[in-house]
Amino acid sequence: MEKLIFYQFYLNTTKFFLSTLIMIGIIVWTIQAVNFFDIVIIDGHGLKVYFLYALLNFPKIINRLLPFIFFISLFYVLLSYEKRNELNIFWINGVDKIKFLNKIIKLSIVITMIQIMLGTYFSPVSQFKARGILKNSDIGLFSSLVNPGKFINIAKNMTIFIEMKNEDQSYKNIFIEDNRNSSKMIYAKKGVLLLDETNKKFQLFNGRIIDNNNSKINIFNFDKIDLDLSNIKSKTITSPKIQELNTFLLFKCLFNTKFESVFFRCNKEIFSEIKEELFKRILKPFYIPLLALIAGCLILFSKQKKNYNSLKKLLFIFAFLIIIFSEGSVKYVGSINNFYFFSFLSSIPLIIFIIVYVTFYKRSFNV
Repeated sequence: MEKLIFYQFYLNTTKFFLSTLIMIGIIVWTIQAVNFFDIVIIDGHGLKVYFLYALLNFPKIINRLLPFIFFISLFYVLLSYEKRNELNIFWINGVDKIKFLNKIIKLSIVITMIQIMLGTYFSPVSQFKARGILKNSDIGLFSSLVNPGKFINIAKNMTIFIEMKNEDQSYKNIFIEDNRNSSKMIYAKKGVLLLDETNKKFQLFNGRIIDNNNSKINIFNFDKIDLDLSNIKSKTITSPKIQELNTFLLFKCLFNTKFESVFFRCNKEIFSEIKEELFKRILKPFYIPLLALIAGCLILFSKQKKNYNSLKKLLFIFAFLIIIFSEGSVKYVGSINNFYFFSFLSSIPLIIFIIVYVTFYKRSFNV
């Protein structure tokens, strides 16, 4: 019977936790996806690139939401159990409150391991792949970004100005500054964009090119030229950020300042960011058992108590302050150079956990 009721408790908690996490995750992801639309509107990437980039950022969102959603889920399930008198089933079957709390802590340890795997592997890998998609993509919506009367500088080392667009979809009076291989100024009376699977070029008619190559200026006229657009890359930042890098690389950089790879060069200037990121990935998840313990304290109090509502509010506020402190400590840890102080800061969740657990243990015999 005991196994059955605990199985049901785990099932209810897990179902509520996963459904809430996915639902809130999708809401947050949708809001962020709207912000990501700048890579289409401003940077000119195609819609396929946009959707892949946005989708690959979903694990990061889940990773950030997981601790808070787990606490809310546990808190809600325990409150609903108390409201429906279902906690009495545990006490009637000989389950003491310490044993119940230990089951909650075991569940929180599983969630902690999942959080560490998300933070150290899945989230960085997905973000790194998302950055790679931007790096390897061309400007898929180039034609939609060519607006007459505006300077267009979405492409690296290239600026385009077009005076007007004709009714036949051609362009009139085109000025182009092209610094990709050498410094060129191009003027054309007319131009046509040819963008399909085989052609990506700007066909220019009746113009002049001023070519500045090694301080030697050449000027020549043309009747028709094709400006290749197939290798144009967006100005989007394509080098990976610290949070997108492999955990192993971050550790390697921390202990070897001369370390560098194809896409990452280690130096002391980024040490604070690396320490923050490693703290966030490996140590911050250990706040989850503490949050689970605080939620578990609900079983100490019965709804018949006059101050029951006040006590559950105090527990929620206490957990909320712990979450704020855990977020704040991530920002602060990068500036800590003292090993002992860093160790103390890292052990704070364990210290508070022991204090709360001992308090719970003593109170459980007096309830």
